[in-house]
Amino acid sequence: MRPHSSAIRYRRRALNMSLRTLSAKTGIHRSHLSRVEHGLAGLGDNNIKKVADALGVTPDDITHKEIP
Repeated sequence: MRPHSSAIRYRRRALNMSLRTLSAKTGIHRSHLSRVEHGLAGLGDNNIKKVADALGVTPDDITHKEIP
C-alpha cells in the first residue's frame, strides 16, 4: 500500500488534529508524518494501519489503490 498524502492531510485537518497529536496517537515522528503528507516519504503497512486507526478511517481510505 502507498499512502495517499492528500487524503491523510485532508482527514487530519477535518478532525482539527495537529501533526503533534497524530504523532502521539501513532508513535510516528511528527517530521516523518509531515514528509508523508507532502508526498516526500512513505509508510509501511503497519504504520498505515496506525494512521488510519488514529484518523478513524480504513487503510483503503488513505492509500492509493494498487492496480494489478
